[in-house]
Amino acid sequence: MAGGNAMSRYARQICLPEVGDPGQAAIRSAHVLVVGAGGLGSPVLQYLVGAGVGQITLMDGDTVALSNLHRQTLFCEADVGRPKAQAAAQTLRALNGDCMINALEVPLDPANAPALVAQSTLVLDCADSFATSYTLSDICYAAGVPLISASVLGFSGYVAGFCGTAPSLRAVFPDLPERAATCATAGVMGPVVGMMGAAMAQMALAQLIGQTPSPLGQLLSFDMQTMRTGGFRFDTAPEPAVDLKFIAASEVSDADFVIELRDIIEAPQPVNATAHRLSVAEFTKAKFTPSPEQRAVFACRSGLRAWQAASYLRSYWDGDICLIAMGDTPPTEREI
Repeated sequence: MAGGNAMSRYARQICLPEVGDPGQAAIRSAHVLVVGAGGLGSPVLQYLVGAGVGQITLMDGDTVALSNLHRQTLFCEADVGRPKAQAAAQTLRALNGDCMINALEVPLDPANAPALVAQSTLVLDCADSFATSYTLSDICYAAGVPLISASVLGFSGYVAGFCGTAPSLRAVFPDLPERAATCATAGVMGPVVGMMGAAMAQMALAQLIGQTPSPLGQLLSFDMQTMRTGGFRFDTAPEPAVDLKFIAASEVSDADFVIELRDIIEAPQPVNATAHRLSVAEFTKAKFTPSPEQRAVFACRSGLRAWQAASYLRSYWDGDICLIAMGDTPPTEREI
């Protein structure tokens, strides 16, 4: 776009003293990784492209479904059945031809994440998946790359800035919850997701322009049922040792001690041929112990059961333990 037109397009943000020409140049030179093009990713992507972010890599292995449309505002009825990454990229390119859009029609996992994070100025976690959040946090923290992450359910949620100059997600959320609910099982209000996505986009732009106070180390919470907001800074939260990390299914070897926590109906084929198929209750009752030289690997759908079984094993065994989230949920319910 010609310089004069570019100035006109971004004039309303450039005129802000906190942005100016240097801030717009920083936005233009950024390469942002957005994981998930669902309810959070929709406003995130539209606002970042509208603001003139130079390059965006968006990842989503899901397809558009009719039940998504109340909250995934990048899509219309004609997009139902299309890959989200493909449909989103088409809309975003039409919104701003200045922005380079790299669309990847695959989900993020621990195998492909390191290279993608390494090439990014900033990462946004819009997938609302335990495994994705912890995987991105571990990799971003090690690489020194800022991570903006959010989670929404029902009428409430939070958004926070992790890593970079701030503590990781593990410092704030060292453990997974006892139980997991999803938008499919518990429901979610579309505008609440949109609010959280807009907040993510604003935190991302604040980080790119060097706004103070920094969005990194800040958590914001919204409860739109009680109409209350909250938040806190966690700049000094102690960083725990990385334990029970997620790996990709492709990284399992025959030498590993593998527990498949999905039953045969949920997963006719276990994560690998040597896996022992047990429920969390069965594993804790049997009190299995791997050999000292083995790595213990627990696999389930979301990572929650794997975390529970691994936490029990950790209580009496100090060897290497890894988790796998297979993610084999109905494809239209992976991102909020």
